[in-house]
Amino acid sequence: MCGIVGWVDWRYEAAGRADTRPALERMVRTLAPRGPDAEGIWLHGHAAFGHRRLSVIDPENGAQPMVCAPHGFLYCIVYNGELYNTQEVRRELEAHGYRFRTQCDTEVVLLAYVHWGAACLARLTGIFAFAVWDDREQKLFMARDRLGVKPLFYMRSEGRLIFASEPKAILAHPDVRAEVDAEGLAEIFALGPARTPGHGVFKGMRELKPGEWAEFDRSGLKIGRYWQLESRPHEDDARTTVEKVRALLSEVTESQLVSDVPLGMLLSGGLDSSVLTALAVRKFRADGKERADTFSVDYAGNERHFQAHAFQPDADGPWIRRISAELGTAHHSVVISTRELVDALKPAVLARDFPGMADVDSSLLLFTRRVKEHVTVALSGEGADEVFGGYPWYHREDMLNADTFPWSVALEERLKLLSGDLIAAIRPREYVARRYREAVEEVPPLPGETPEASKMRRLTYLNLTRFMPTLLDRKDRMSMASSLEVRVPYCDHRLVEYVWNMPWELRTMGGHPKGILREAARDLLPDDVLFRKKSPYPKTHDPGYVQALREIVAELIEDRSSPLQPFIDRRKVTAFLQCGAAQLQRPWFGQLMSGPQMLAYLVQIDIWLREYKVLVKL
Repeated sequence: MCGIVGWVDWRYEAAGRADTRPALERMVRTLAPRGPDAEGIWLHGHAAFGHRRLSVIDPENGAQPMVCAPHGFLYCIVYNGELYNTQEVRRELEAHGYRFRTQCDTEVVLLAYVHWGAACLARLTGIFAFAVWDDREQKLFMARDRLGVKPLFYMRSEGRLIFASEPKAILAHPDVRAEVDAEGLAEIFALGPARTPGHGVFKGMRELKPGEWAEFDRSGLKIGRYWQLESRPHEDDARTTVEKVRALLSEVTESQLVSDVPLGMLLSGGLDSSVLTALAVRKFRADGKERADTFSVDYAGNERHFQAHAFQPDADGPWIRRISAELGTAHHSVVISTRELVDALKPAVLARDFPGMADVDSSLLLFTRRVKEHVTVALSGEGADEVFGGYPWYHREDMLNADTFPWSVALEERLKLLSGDLIAAIRPREYVARRYREAVEEVPPLPGETPEASKMRRLTYLNLTRFMPTLLDRKDRMSMASSLEVRVPYCDHRLVEYVWNMPWELRTMGGHPKGILREAARDLLPDDVLFRKKSPYPKTHDPGYVQALREIVAELIEDRSSPLQPFIDRRKVTAFLQCGAAQLQRPWFGQLMSGPQMLAYLVQIDIWLREYKVLVKL
């Protein structure tokens, strides 16, 4: 993967101003971790493009920005992604007379745009975000992959559009300030760490939504959609459905094992990552590769402190060892200390550009740093619970029937800690309710569907379009901050499209959550692994972590210079510290973010406000 950045400004030519290159270089530098292998800058006419490269395919060639001039017209691309059907699209373009200089997918995407224009997107299978300067049409063209695995932010002003892989690069432009208004604060304090699709939190900043393209020319900005979920009857019987799911899983996993650099698997011991690892091991052996590297994360002291509960029924360690031995992988276990976890809260904010999933983010950042010591590419089981319906809120009545986002049912617990002035300014209850209604109204209906089936379709849509992006953001920012490319086979649009229209009774085949996935993997894993209860990404259970957070938050309460202070009720936060954050066991976001993570989230908000010098305008 890579980092892309640039702008088109109709008010002046990029190369005609002395400050253009220094500004672009400053923006490009912010993305250095996304691309540690090379840097490139291109100025032409009204366009300024920059790129940081992480070499995965054809490391010797593929430098960016990449320029071509077929038919006498100039085109330039900056591309972040991985195309999984490169050879197929390449052969089709060769049949149309195009000749290639490299083996990399960047050139394929560029020439696909040259030949088909925006229609090229229907032919691309993979994860990507890219921008093309089209000199013939005098326009900027941008696009993002169907599920939004790769990010693409932009900011438009009079006569100009700035874009980048991450907000920090846009904020590095000399004309941009880190301003946040009431709506941005509502995103942080009421919805966070989730975000409304397309929302960039900072005032004026947007994110191209999954499955969208954009064109910017002298007449302005035009945005279109090239992919979305479509509801239609599922016509396959149970046996055929199992066979198709298995075939799709095999196809998407094998296609994502292509790499010219070392590749490994993130193995949690759960169903999702174990299935991918089993499929990868089979492919490796068929190709004559001797070993498959797997990686897991845990926390110092968890073997002593772990306590099972409804959202985390058992520890991963024994299962990881069991699966690694069963599949014969070369396993690497990463153990994170409490001190490391606390210290990484700040780097995690700087990687994500926003307060995130607290120690869930910081642990992933530390984990991917260690994985990068061994491989450059890794496959992850992210997305399976959204696609197949594995989360507790698919099965717990209290969450299933909540008239709000089911992963965030404890809004009132959050609001208890906020200041009255902030609540009055952002109106969090109304804001969340409005965003929830907007999401529900988007769901593509299936005529004739029963009310119960319609409810499960709605829930699946919410998970795919509102919860999964939060986890994909986390995975992209933390891994790319470590210069590690992480691929997510369960987020392949072909698999998502097929399962989307699958009746709930098939998805829960045999009466088990994700039953269809378990049936499709029958010959891959032992039954005890196949039917293990879901356990989420692990978190620390060390009471020392809670104590460290108490001390930090207590200092923030007393620090009159803390930018967090106007947004919290100091008395209630103090009471929360005294009663013990561990008393809030029910998650307030997702499965993992309970009392300790509430404190860590406040710490991350303070870090964000300070480090980004956020100017709040209410």
